[in-house]
Amino acid sequence: MDHTTKQKLIVLIGPTAVGKTNTSIHLAKTFDAEIISGDSMQIYKGMDIGTAKITEKEMEGVPHHLIDIKDPLEPFSAAEFQQLVREKITEIHSRGKTPMIVGGTGLYIQSVIFDYQFTDVPGDAEYRTKLEESVKENGIAPLYDHLQSVDPEAAKNIHPNNTRRVIRALEIYHCTGKTMTDYQEDQSDDLLYDIALVGLTMDREKLYNRINMRVDLMIDEGLIEEVKTLFDRGVREVQSVQAIGYKEIYDYLEGNVSLEHAIENLKQNSRRYAKRQLTWFRNKMDVSWFDMTDEQHHPEIIKQISEFIAGKLELKSN
Repeated sequence: MDHTTKQKLIVLIGPTAVGKTNTSIHLAKTFDAEIISGDSMQIYKGMDIGTAKITEKEMEGVPHHLIDIKDPLEPFSAAEFQQLVREKITEIHSRGKTPMIVGGTGLYIQSVIFDYQFTDVPGDAEYRTKLEESVKENGIAPLYDHLQSVDPEAAKNIHPNNTRRVIRALEIYHCTGKTMTDYQEDQSDDLLYDIALVGLTMDREKLYNRINMRVDLMIDEGLIEEVKTLFDRGVREVQSVQAIGYKEIYDYLEGNVSLEHAIENLKQNSRRYAKRQLTWFRNKMDVSWFDMTDEQHHPEIIKQISEFIAGKLELKSN
């Protein structure tokens, strides 16, 4: 497709706690945009504090999509995300608005903007059933160890308790002799949209301080109670509560660690996640980065971002 026929799309990415929410509202108002959440956990209802979900007040009237669309007991995949977001992009364009994806889940966003095929990877139902039986008998640990030996890169990006993804990665290797990582690297790097890809970054020490403060704020706002509601509902062993902010508090509620220890783990895991997010975005995507370290200059930086987007997409700004 040439420049004129592709749909225009703004994408705003960056690590947790870097200031995406505030920036996104400014940009949405500037370009008459509607926001699509690019976060794999904000889709779940009742998981608000731990996912730093935007509040009604913070939205300032800007329409948001793909928030609160699933029950925590339901699974959600990158393939489903890809389909839903592409439909939303078309729908938002049909209203004469500009779509903007905002979030930090790298693979999910990558799957939308590139010609990324999930369906091409073959499967083997019999082998998958065998692995599922193995998990019932011996737990997930032996399979995860096996994945670490055949595809260490995938193992690094998959949580050890995410049974579905561990099995999927092993199934791909079993069927093709190629690792999940090989498959992801073979994907086309053709962009499907006329895109402005903006990344927010920040001095690491400052970012880590912001993450620690954010966790303390989440605790003050009632994170323990939020997680306890899910825990008391019997939500266990599902994708939603493997999320950072939930699994650490589950550990505490199950009596494995003290609350103090759980909070420390949550801070450490969030910092590590931010580091992984930045590495992913730098390695996988051609991002235009803007440094948010100096908070006094945020209005100027947001103005620079607006000018970059307007020039890149030939958009009029308000």
